[in-house]
Amino acid sequence: MTETVYETITLQATQEGLAVVTLNRPDVHNAFNALVIEELRDAFEVISDQETIRMMILRGNGPSFSAGADLNWMKQAAELHTRDDNEDDAQKLAAMLQALYDMPQMTLALVHGAAMGGGAGLVAACDVAVAMTGTKFRFSEVRLGLTPATISPYVIDAIGPRRARALFVTAETFDAEYAERMGLVHYVVADQAGMTAMEEHIANLVFAAAPGAVADAKKLVADVTGEIIDKDLGHETARRIAARRSSDEGKEGVAAFLEKRKPSWSR
Repeated sequence: MTETVYETITLQATQEGLAVVTLNRPDVHNAFNALVIEELRDAFEVISDQETIRMMILRGNGPSFSAGADLNWMKQAAELHTRDDNEDDAQKLAAMLQALYDMPQMTLALVHGAAMGGGAGLVAACDVAVAMTGTKFRFSEVRLGLTPATISPYVIDAIGPRRARALFVTAETFDAEYAERMGLVHYVVADQAGMTAMEEHIANLVFAAAPGAVADAKKLVADVTGEIIDKDLGHETARRIAARRSSDEGKEGVAAFLEKRKPSWSR
């Protein structure tokens, strides 16, 4: 296992193709500041460029996944930063979330304790999320006179506009079970043993899938969502499956199925 050294996060990667990014400011419940955002974006971009990495896990060290924005950082922004400074900070947060959302690898959030504001945004930007019973979620920005602007595309995509609007305007705290019912998380587990078991289950699924097909499937969802179902869309989706069938992965996958063996990418 290799480890990249950062100040506020850790990045570990195994030879088998698993990367683990851990938010590592446990004393402040892994709250965001400018350095956290910068280091997360760098880690996501490093992982994206590594063809040998097939899955990324995002988790938090200490009692919480992430409490959202660091209050001291927000106070400094309010008191000392110009509007241009604040916009620059927000653009960096938006770019970090975009880097996470655009990763070609499968991304998994393992959530415990609390996921507030931007922390919940990280959850929404991942492909799959598992939360432990007792985890608390909240989009608390309006209580501070703010809005959850940068995370809104990912949250709305995950839970839909009506639920997002209700949670954005009320800043109501909700639990893991409600997060699962509305689609912010996919699975709820009782304890750490359950979290580990679910992590292993999802990893087994990912490592049985062709990595190029996983990347193309993620892009397919992004490109097809919201499009009118018409002849042009049918032509585009037909073009994509034809490209997959004629790809090296497509040929290997079909051959392996017919020959009753594992494909070359399956561990």
